Amino acid sequence: MLELDRDVVIVGAGPAGLTAARELKKAGLSVAVLEARDRVGGRTWTDTIDGAMLEIGGQWVSPDQTELLALLDELALETYSRYREGDSVYIGSDGKRTLYTGDTFPVSETTAAEMDKLTALLDTLAAEIGPTEPWAHPKARELDTISFHHWLRENSTDEEACNNIGLFIAGGMLTKPAHAFSALQAVLMAASAGSFSHLTDEDFILDKRVVGGMQRVSLLLAAELGDDVVLDSPVRTISWGVDAGGNHRVTAVSERATVNARFVIMAVPPNLYSRVSFNPPLPRRQHQMHQHQSLGLVIKVHAVYSTPFWREDGLSGTCFGAGALVQEVYDNTNHEDPRGTLVGFVSDEKADAMFELSAEERRRAILESIAGFLGDKALEPEVYYESDWGSEEWTRGAYASSYDLGGLHRYGKDQHAPVGPIYWSSSDLAAEGYQHVDGAVRMGRHTAARIVAAADRASVATN
Repeated sequence: MLELDRDVVIVGAGPAGLTAARELKKAGLSVAVLEARDRVGGRTWTDTIDGAMLEIGGQWVSPDQTELLALLDELALETYSRYREGDSVYIGSDGKRTLYTGDTFPVSETTAAEMDKLTALLDTLAAEIGPTEPWAHPKARELDTISFHHWLRENSTDEEACNNIGLFIAGGMLTKPAHAFSALQAVLMAASAGSFSHLTDEDFILDKRVVGGMQRVSLLLAAELGDDVVLDSPVRTISWGVDAGGNHRVTAVSERATVNARFVIMAVPPNLYSRVSFNPPLPRRQHQMHQHQSLGLVIKVHAVYSTPFWREDGLSGTCFGAGALVQEVYDNTNHEDPRGTLVGFVSDEKADAMFELSAEERRRAILESIAGFLGDKALEPEVYYESDWGSEEWTRGAYASSYDLGGLHRYGKDQHAPVGPIYWSSSDLAAEGYQHVDGAVRMGRHTAARIVAAADRASVATN
């Protein structure tokens, strides 16, 4: 068992925790990062499966993610654009397959007009409410006590339009049914990306990837930290109090280390906070808030082929169908790889249905859905893999947490509030970049700055 004395102990070696550690060390504070897994990266994970490099976790970079882009430059990591040449494929509510170009689904004029109307409403709300304090807006309670499903139908009677708009936030981002979260939570999702229009533009939100995989960010940050990162070390208890000088003291006990520190950062998603026993217990407000935050469910499907056959057919590999089992498909071919890779997503209740099947039945159903977009060649990949973050012991869902109906306006203002020396930091709590690696980087830097300021105040008081 390691016995360590540090200024700050950080629970979680994902992008948020590692960024915070790096910033704290720059400021002259000592750190220890305790990670439950046998790897760093959190919800980013690049691995080789049956000879194919796959982005099992988060992977994309969009132009608005300026903090992540700056960090990639600093770490000398290159990016490349997602393949998007050729026609996209849309399967409508009638089951008809249609090829199209541009960012507008090939729907009827009536449905298109309704989609434009809903998009404009969401863009207006996102601009008006913003990502920083959505709970403080005068419309917060009104929007937070109606589900996104019902908000859409209050504003449109066109079911195909409602389902298509819902796809971009429910299945595409929060990975929960649209009836399970509020309109305010949907507005926050849109505002965090700059606008709802950005979420509907796959060429914006899914712009670039990191050469070698997004996990390289965490691997390089961890390499800088060296022995300050302790793996295979889930934290079991955090005890804290105040010493004779009036300063906080913390003891974090994990499987492999005991760390005595002045501050602690919980850099894990809120659904994992309860895996740690706090002494003294967290306040009532924290207990209640954490019970109203949960992750969604999605199966990220990877299918690797000898060639990107869809390109030969003049297709981009981009496919949408709100009623399809696999609602989204993209060309996910690796940089300079002659093979072709598709990635598809099966979300929320559709994922529930898939997990009731055997592995072989599930594989067949998913590939048949992809083939409905791209043809029978999609049925026979050389490599097939399902990223199932819902079964990951130290994640238990995807992509990030969101509040249940009514939770955001009720608890949001307290989600960043420290409890004594305990601070909270993850992409789940970000404003800009919410749910993305960019948000994790922003939260890591923001939390580190708060602790540096608190340490400075304590030093002044002591002197």
